[in-house]
Parts: sequence; structure tokens; C-alpha cells
Amino acid sequence: MQGAAFTVGELVKEQSERLRLEVICGEKSLSRRVRVAELNRPGLALSGFLERFRAERVQVFGAGELAYCRAAQPKRLSEDLSAMLASPELPCVLVTHNAPVPPALSQACKKHGVPLLRSAFDTATLSSELAEALEARLAARTTVHGVLVDVYGLGVLIQGEAGIGKSECALELLKRGHILVADDVVQIQHRRGAYLRGSCPEPLKNHMEVRGLGIIDVKLLFGIGAILDRTRVELAISLEPWNAQATVDRTGLETRKISILDVEIPLIRIPVSPGRNLAVLIEVASLNQRLRSQGYFSAENFNRRLIERMNAKESA
Repeated sequence: MQGAAFTVGELVKEQSERLRLEVICGEKSLSRRVRVAELNRPGLALSGFLERFRAERVQVFGAGELAYCRAAQPKRLSEDLSAMLASPELPCVLVTHNAPVPPALSQACKKHGVPLLRSAFDTATLSSELAEALEARLAARTTVHGVLVDVYGLGVLIQGEAGIGKSECALELLKRGHILVADDVVQIQHRRGAYLRGSCPEPLKNHMEVRGLGIIDVKLLFGIGAILDRTRVELAISLEPWNAQATVDRTGLETRKISILDVEIPLIRIPVSPGRNLAVLIEVASLNQRLRSQGYFSAENFNRRLIERMNAKESA
């Protein structure tokens, strides 16, 4: 599922305090929609060159753009601004540094019904903070059934059929000092840089459902250090019922992946049977995955050394 577009009015309501935003004009046009997370510095568009102009982005006027507006010939500037702001998909214009707004810019915004906002932040800070806020709001997202736990700094998504012991396993990991992010329902976003970030829906945050115990408050029972708002999802663990007839990877040479929002992450299938300490297995799997991410593959290295030893004996 994709993150839905939202209005400029919603942007102002959600970020006005954090980004120190104010509406200069265009209050009646706050229903314009923000559809992409990227920002645009108009640059050449101010001089009338509109080829490849990214009108669908929030337009940021920093010190450079404002200096150009002050130095440009008024009539030509008005014409160029009018042509730039004529696109109906342009969401809004944002002036930084709490700077005075050039009359030609405010007039063009009023003419085309474009919201004109201003922030007290400098351009670099505003661009960084606003881009992060827009990405969080607009990133592709989905929800999956499972438990998300931070194990040794690695976000581990534990999945499996109902009643197989996902929450009990997460509870044991908590007792061993690891951190809960989400239980039962995990919200996952595809973030810039092709990585996944998981979090917990607000009504369920800090809580777990354990069969036989019911709903427990993890924050109260284990302390603030036992919970985390979000983490990168870097490993998937599938808990599966033990089947003596099923083929189980004994060497670790098989590489499995699971795709979530078009991002592939490693998948490890762990058979569940009485007596297996799943929490310890997940800890070891997490540590092994960290080694893999650093380029060290234990099973492959062992296999290579074994083959070299066999070849050496044959040639002796």
C-alpha cells in the first residue's frame, strides 16, 4: 500500500510548531495536495526556463532565490513567477529565514491560488527537517502480522502461524535484554535508500498479548529501556511447525529472501518443536546476520576450507 497524498493544510497543522511555519497568503488554497517527498529550489525557473521544472514538489525559496527576486526587473520577474506558479499540481511555496516576501512572489501566489508559507528556519535546516517529515508521511507502507524485536541492534521480524509462540519468544528476548518494537501488528515503511523501517500502531504501542496472560504493558513491566518506537527491519524469522518429513537447512548455505514493499531481506526458517530455545536461536541468527552484513559468511568459509582440505588429500 502506498502512503497517501495529503493537503498543504494538513502539513501546516502537523508541522507548524516544529518547523515554525506560518501562512502568508493562500489560506483558501490549503486543499492543494502534497504528493512527493522531494523539495525543489526553483533556480532557473525564476528566469523563465521551465524545461524539467519539478512543479509537483514543494518550492523552497532560500537566500539565493530571494536575492534574485530583489535584483530582477519587476515586470519580467512577475511574468516568470506567474508562468512558474501556473501549474495546478504545484503544492505550495515556502520562504525560509523568516525573510520578507517579495511583492511579485506574493502577487503571483494570489493570482494562481498557491499557498505561500514562511519558516523561521534557515534553508538547510528546513530542507532536511521537511524532507524527513514528508518522507515519513508519503513513504510506501504496509502492515504485516508478526512481532518486531530489536536484537543486538538488528531489527528482527518474527512471523509464523497463530499460536506458534511468536509473542512468547519475544517475551523471552525481552527478559534477555532485547527491545520490543511491535507485537501482533507491524507497520512497515519503505524509506529512501531502499530500506525498511518498522513501527507499532499507536493503540498497540508498548503492549503485548500473551496467551494465558492476556494484554501486558511492556513499558511498566520491563522499563522504558525495553521499548523502541521504530527500527530498521533487517532480518525475517519464520517460525514453522516441526515436520520430520520436511527438508531443513543443516549447513546455512541456502540463502532465502522475503520481499516486503519491493525490498528483499534475509529469511531464516526455524522449525518449532518442544525443547528448542527459540530466543537463543534468534540471538545467534541475529549475530550471524551482522557478520554476513560485514562480508563474513561462516557456512561458506567452512565449506570452502573443507573442499580445499579434500582436494589437498586427493592430490597428496
